[in-house]
Amino acid sequence: MVIASLSAPLHAAYEPDLEQAVIVLEGMGFRVRRAPLLEAGRHHWWSAATPAEIAREFNALLRDPEVRAIIAHDGGQTALGYLDLIDVEAIAADPKPILGYSDISLLHLVLYARTGLVGFHADLATPGLGGAWQTAPAARRAELEKLYSALLTSPEPIGALPASPSWECWRPGRAEGLLVGGVINRIVLMQATRYALPLEWFDGAVLFWEETGGLASYVWSYLQVLRHSGVLDRIAGMVVGVPHAIDGLEAPDVSPTLREIVLDVLGDRDIPVLGNVEFGHAGPNLPMPVGIRVALDAQQRTLSLLEPVVRATHADRTDHVSIP
Repeated sequence: MVIASLSAPLHAAYEPDLEQAVIVLEGMGFRVRRAPLLEAGRHHWWSAATPAEIAREFNALLRDPEVRAIIAHDGGQTALGYLDLIDVEAIAADPKPILGYSDISLLHLVLYARTGLVGFHADLATPGLGGAWQTAPAARRAELEKLYSALLTSPEPIGALPASPSWECWRPGRAEGLLVGGVINRIVLMQATRYALPLEWFDGAVLFWEETGGLASYVWSYLQVLRHSGVLDRIAGMVVGVPHAIDGLEAPDVSPTLREIVLDVLGDRDIPVLGNVEFGHAGPNLPMPVGIRVALDAQQRTLSLLEPVVRATHADRTDHVSIP
């Protein structure tokens, strides 16, 4: 497994967190190395390097038969700059899991649209495995380590993701379909490019999304874009992550709650909605594989992965996985 700078740079202050992330991954049984651009202090504006440089390194990892999975060190603002430079033929020839959230949502959605690659909207290395995981209760961390390890290696479906009391039924009902989504602002941006998911791919899908920063009104606006584009008319269910640092949500005299925002935009669309699920910037993350069939029961507060995400190709389970 390789940790790479697919967007933001590595600041020297977070080097210890990155080192801790390596320890976590090695504890799961994976061999881990860092990509060359993942060097503390290296940057180009707000990114680890220019889009062309990041794409060059990313493509080299995609072509390297020894690399069996790639996890992004952090999110950022760069993926839009190299979507057209990705070697999609290398992915088709040797598909391998890519893990991360935030800006990495763009990679998951675009590569799913172009190649069918299942991307993992899952914890990033530095702020996630090396950060949020370190402050999580020991039992929760052990649960996540077991879940991530199984997700990356097991030939069997994971089944129900581990629920918590934070999960809320915002609208009851059941749905079964492909899991599609990411950070909501990146979903909207991606749909404005030529790499947008065809609208029919949302037919019967379970849309998952989360958001960080900005204003509550921005979330309402993003959902309105999905309504106007016809996405909300096609999906069969919705799963909403824990919001993070969104101004207004904690001020009832200023803004509606996130639940009220979602139900307002959905209107009379009678689809199940499960809210406040642990994925996204609030961390630590439950992994959400883009393109895998899931079963949602909002009233029972369950979300189950019905298909294996990857299958192990070597019995030692160390660093050898492939997309079905």
